[in-house]
Amino acid sequence: MGLIECKEVCKSFGEKVALDHVSIDIPEGKIFGLLGPNGAGKTTLIRIINRITIPNAGEVLFRGVPITQRDVEKIGYMPEERGLYRKMKVGDQAMYLAQLKGMSAREARAALKEWFIRFGIQDWWDKKVEELSKGMAQKLQFITTVVHKPSLLILDEPFSGFDPVNADLIRKEILRLRDEGATIVLSTHNMESVEELCDEIALINKSRLVITGGVEHIRREYGNNNVELVYTDADGRHTEVLPREVDGNSTLEAFIAKGVTINSYKELMPRMNDIFIKLVTEEDAK
Repeated sequence: MGLIECKEVCKSFGEKVALDHVSIDIPEGKIFGLLGPNGAGKTTLIRIINRITIPNAGEVLFRGVPITQRDVEKIGYMPEERGLYRKMKVGDQAMYLAQLKGMSAREARAALKEWFIRFGIQDWWDKKVEELSKGMAQKLQFITTVVHKPSLLILDEPFSGFDPVNADLIRKEILRLRDEGATIVLSTHNMESVEELCDEIALINKSRLVITGGVEHIRREYGNNNVELVYTDADGRHTEVLPREVDGNSTLEAFIAKGVTINSYKELMPRMNDIFIKLVTEEDAK
């Protein structure tokens, strides 16, 4: 049983079907990638989990029972469409949002000060939000999403708008929060981030679930069973891409039998980006 279970969730807006019997299981204490092209239904599913939108059919369970508004208070949600009150001071804005999540003023101030120092924006407490750069505003949005220590974090394109240095900072914070016990749903188009961060994924396309499972399992499933072999013989060093087995025997054993020196031997697995394109293209062709 996962922290969040979506069972046969359906949602339509008039004639438009946004979700068609989607079932996913989000394991506790893991980073779960929610993938799909624009318009696939990801944001609708996120809004249903947050009880912003109610499904037409199906249900969402939180630790095995139907999710309630009290459970939603344990969720930190950072939507792709960021929203801050531009005329408010940064500190006042952060305090307001933290207290909306149930923190006392004292708890909020102490936790926010710690986060501001960690993110290097402590000098901006009394500045107005409109004075922040896009990257600084993104940092503030992230902080206000996680400050109340939610058990579930839902981050929609969290690296959007960040330069490489700050994107790396956010990646490290996501991993740290995961290691401290948070469950994280990462909705992103960045397949490198998926490979680096996600334990499991679900791919949605045209309102339907295409595939779900562990990242490494999926990469192996869609691999071509080839290996990269680097070896040295009398003529020098060579690199070859070969099938794992030849005539029923291991490629590695066959080369060792030739008396060459094996420098490295590794399985070649497809990138998540290639799998994403392949699956979406196949679905679109149906």
